[in-house]
Amino acid sequence: MSFKKYQLLLILSLVFLMSCGSKNDKKIAQVTEKDSIQVYQPNWESIKKHYKDPEWFNNQKFGIFIHWGVYAVPAFGSEWYPRNMYMDENRLSATLRVEREGPTEEYKHHVKTYGNPKEFGYKDFIPMFKAEKFNAAEWIDLFKKSGAKYVVPVADHHDGFAMYKSNTTRWNSVNMGPKRDILGELFKEGRSKGMIMGASSHYAFNWSFFNKKDTFDTVDPENADLYSKKGKDPKEPVSEEFKKLWWNRTVDLIDNYQPDILWFDFMLDMPAFKEYRPKLAAYYYNKGIEWGKEVVLQDKNFDHDAFPEGTVIYDLERGKLPGIRALPWQTDTSIGKNSWCHVSNWESKTANQLIDDLVDIVSKNGNLLLNVGPKADGTIPDDQKDILLEIGDWLSTNGDAIYNTKYWKVFGEGPTEVGTGHHSEGGNKEFTGQDIRFTQKDGKLYAIMMAWPKNNKVSIKSVKKAEDAVSKVKMLGSDADIKWSQDDTGLHVEMPQQKPGKHAFVLEITL
Repeated sequence: MSFKKYQLLLILSLVFLMSCGSKNDKKIAQVTEKDSIQVYQPNWESIKKHYKDPEWFNNQKFGIFIHWGVYAVPAFGSEWYPRNMYMDENRLSATLRVEREGPTEEYKHHVKTYGNPKEFGYKDFIPMFKAEKFNAAEWIDLFKKSGAKYVVPVADHHDGFAMYKSNTTRWNSVNMGPKRDILGELFKEGRSKGMIMGASSHYAFNWSFFNKKDTFDTVDPENADLYSKKGKDPKEPVSEEFKKLWWNRTVDLIDNYQPDILWFDFMLDMPAFKEYRPKLAAYYYNKGIEWGKEVVLQDKNFDHDAFPEGTVIYDLERGKLPGIRALPWQTDTSIGKNSWCHVSNWESKTANQLIDDLVDIVSKNGNLLLNVGPKADGTIPDDQKDILLEIGDWLSTNGDAIYNTKYWKVFGEGPTEVGTGHHSEGGNKEFTGQDIRFTQKDGKLYAIMMAWPKNNKVSIKSVKKAEDAVSKVKMLGSDADIKWSQDDTGLHVEMPQQKPGKHAFVLEITL
């Protein structure tokens, strides 16, 4: 059943009840709005029966992720500084596997710069997180200029500090630090400017994020509601108390901010949260019906069976898919090569790399969620701004080949292969002029060349005359007449003398 049908049924039900007359007034009063919209039940059979990926999300193609929190104060290592600053013996992975022997660089840096973690712990960075230059309007204006259509700020990371007015924890940005509702300000400004607003939750990992030792402040009962109540055993299973807290915190976020997109990090996929996953999906999707809008739930599905196929929108961290996926999906990656949050040694990717990533992902029916890492004072560094504006310039010329498009019969052609799966982007090579990606819309086929072809000529083998007869070819951003011919070996194009830009180049082909 479609979303519009749900709304129609609700309206018809109310009309029917109202038509029954005053004798039923008492009965009508007992039928609350909440009772009337429980379309989804907290089980996968019900969710799979009713759920359909919202088409609006698939049309947007490009969004902005924001990793900003207390961890931007030390600006060292990554957003995992709060975990690694307490690793004085071994560095542990999220699965509690020893990644490296000996103290971490974060621990050594912390001791040298701030002192003993028992005397100056992560909590002591919070008063230093002032966000004194944060301006939601400036951020949203920048994101709009980048060509992004949706924005997903981190609502709370593994560190447990909420970037919003929380009703479940005192450790939030209204009570402490900035003394402002960061998420609320961004939501208000973004929605006033026509942006789709989402939020991400990473809180589930808070249970085992901090190392608990007597030599750290993480064992102080006064701080247990920040560092979690887990004991010193690193393998202690997630308590029912913590899972209920996670649930209440998530419901609080959903109810009070009504996010269009709700994104979750990896720990939700773990067995400890198995019973909460269908409960979450049903609650959020029912809320969407109550709000009168289709909402998007996103998950990494690290466990592969955590969310059944077709119940959420699949998300890949710093990686891509090898080919077309008929269902919508998304890559989340950062402008930063080495971090998601601002760090003093931040290394930015190039605009060219990120535009190529966007094109490759969209050709395979995906979206790109691109992360920025603001400084603790609330400013976005100039190099990140420049990259976003460069992407926006490209999209202002070539957006017809990206927004509201569908995948073609093949995603592309060319010699360069991309790494696939989570955390695979590090091995990717630069695309060449022989690498072409396809999208389509309104009877137009877009052939996007990832680089300018050698000798100003390109042959597109996938567009053969017998299969796809071409009537017209033009280049977006150029007024030049394009010389072309087509035969059974493909479409052969002579490029204009003047390049219309610096990055990927788009041929609009009328079939």
